[in-house]
Amino acid sequence: MRRVLRTFVALSILFSVVLVLNVAPAGATSSHSSNSKFEHIFYIMMENHATDQIFGNTADAPYINELASQYAISSNYFGVTHPSLPNYLAAISGDFQHIWDDCKAGPTVTCPPEEFGPNSGYTNGQELLTRAQIIRATNTAHWFKDATIVDQLEAHGMSWRAYMQSMPYAGYTGEFYPFRTVNGVQVPVKLYAQKHNPYMYFPAIRNNSVRLNKVVPFTGFESDLASGNVPNFVWISPDQCHDMHGVSPSDAAYIGIPSCGYPASGLDHGAIQLGDGFIKSTVSDIMASKAWTEKSAIVIAWDEDDYSGHTGCCHSPTGVGGAVLGGANAPLLVITSKHPQHFNDSTNPYNHYTLLATIQGLWGLGCLENTCNFSKSQLMYKFFA
Repeated sequence: MRRVLRTFVALSILFSVVLVLNVAPAGATSSHSSNSKFEHIFYIMMENHATDQIFGNTADAPYINELASQYAISSNYFGVTHPSLPNYLAAISGDFQHIWDDCKAGPTVTCPPEEFGPNSGYTNGQELLTRAQIIRATNTAHWFKDATIVDQLEAHGMSWRAYMQSMPYAGYTGEFYPFRTVNGVQVPVKLYAQKHNPYMYFPAIRNNSVRLNKVVPFTGFESDLASGNVPNFVWISPDQCHDMHGVSPSDAAYIGIPSCGYPASGLDHGAIQLGDGFIKSTVSDIMASKAWTEKSAIVIAWDEDDYSGHTGCCHSPTGVGGAVLGGANAPLLVITSKHPQHFNDSTNPYNHYTLLATIQGLWGLGCLENTCNFSKSQLMYKFFA
């Protein structure tokens, strides 16, 4: 009887081992698959427009509005602050790093605030930054030691890649690209702008050759989709002609895209149209790829509304007298591969911190800085449901 019992126990143990091996095969590197609904999240960052300049503007942005009629949008989404760079930093590190400028990266690079002073168009001649904020920002090197979502993804065995349109090669560390010669001097055309590439500002990425080579030109995106070489987290920064930012009229003429030039006045219809075309091409490519069958989501966010106001929410910085130094109301659109679900969350406030916290929550990554300050009910899970 004891022999039969020993045999039964041995077989039970063997069966348990086989079952475990079948559930978690040797060599598995990702810990997120058991609790996440998404294998891929594509994050596309656009530029400088208010929600009502994009949503409802079917003349300039027909494709984006077609998506907005089918999928989840927020008309109560905000930039963290002004100008562009601190929003990009906030989107991957959970903190705007206490700067208000668009300066290049570097351990010796410091810049005074460019926004929230008397010369800013939306401050009504007021200095909204406190003296302490001005001093701190002016003396902050653009070489940030904080952790980013890159650290979290890698710690959880997950993959990432950042695609930068018009960047000349992987790991390019220049501030702008390309250049043209004016009176014998090399002048940047500023299609690629480092201020829209937050990965360059963190030495843990920039001083690591393996990580640096994951910041790549957008030219390889289509072939990566076709080959199935798609990481879990995909960041996409269009160039300044295709993210709705625009360039100077002379630069736009030089590159042969006159509609990319800043208008003399009024809404920049050409820049919006170029951005809509980029979104159509990119989203269509993603949806036609194998990655779209592997539980994917596409997030399309605008960094700030650069034209008016400084409303904000959700741990945006505050200045003189408690004034919110936000990035104003900007569009947000979330598309999932599971099924179209259309709604507009116009009630709950969100910003780049909320979005990062939601992505971290979906993948069980933990939190960073300001993303640690949200309850589950404040996050954006229903956009990914």
